[in-house]
Amino acid sequence: MEDLSPSDLKTILHSKRANLYYLEHCRVLVNGGRVEYVTDQGKRKLYWNIPIANTTTVLLGIGTSITQAAMRELAKAGVLVGFCGGGGTPLFSANEVDVDVSWLSPQSEYRPTEYLQAWVKFWFDDDLRLCAAKAFQRSRVARLRQQWTHRHLRDAGFGADPGRLDELLQRTERQIELAQDNTALLTEEARLTKALFKLAVDTVGYGDFTRAKRGTGSDPANRFLDHGNYLAYGLGATATWVLGLPHGLAVLHGKTRRGGLVFDTADLIKDASILPQAFLSAMRGDDEQEFRRGCIESLTRSESLDFMIDTIKAVALEIAGKTA
Repeated sequence: MEDLSPSDLKTILHSKRANLYYLEHCRVLVNGGRVEYVTDQGKRKLYWNIPIANTTTVLLGIGTSITQAAMRELAKAGVLVGFCGGGGTPLFSANEVDVDVSWLSPQSEYRPTEYLQAWVKFWFDDDLRLCAAKAFQRSRVARLRQQWTHRHLRDAGFGADPGRLDELLQRTERQIELAQDNTALLTEEARLTKALFKLAVDTVGYGDFTRAKRGTGSDPANRFLDHGNYLAYGLGATATWVLGLPHGLAVLHGKTRRGGLVFDTADLIKDASILPQAFLSAMRGDDEQEFRRGCIESLTRSESLDFMIDTIKAVALEIAGKTA
């Protein structure tokens, strides 16, 4: 068996890492060989350690800066870094501003090529790419069925009507099989999400709700949905990067959209985990930090990153096998 050095920062698989950070009003630097973030409290400076070997993603919000040394250490550990606005939205990068999804990917390691080779083997075939998109949507539905009926959600006060949920999901499963192109799949995806919003509103007694993306108004559920979705995008970007898949090789959200595969991957868990938490937190009157903590706990408890990685691997190998 190969010996692993304790200093090897990649010994913890990304799918098993527990931490996802959103930071604001601080500096990220290297101090004593450790990556830390520094906050000011009066005349004192407080230093907090970031366990980079057990971290997937770092979102840097308003009032943040990062040193070259810290970026070097984060890259060594395979941590994705994204620059964003307040509350995690919108997401920026160092070289493009106000795009939906763009990440500074670590460049310090050679990633596997097995899944990239399988992906490109089918990706240029329109019919096979549609097969992959359908496989993603079927996995999304299975995840929704599993997570929305989980005891933890019911105990938290989100006890969705199982009959109504099953009816929605069964209809979507039928439409997935009947879809002739990506447009039909995207239409059904949007219809299901809208129906899930209505079910969530009725489940928690939220009242009137209209989805407004990048909502900056008084509706907390809209703000939480925006915030939580970017956490899902961070995991999606991590999953695709770990497997060596370029973010532009989307199967559903468009061949010409740079971050399309991140959207495809994030959608596997977005409605299943983020949507219920947004409405629960809105009803409880949580602040952004409490909501974010609830999302991260849900994503970690449900092993969402594991699920995303396993789904991508399975789809890559299954659809590539159809080209033989």
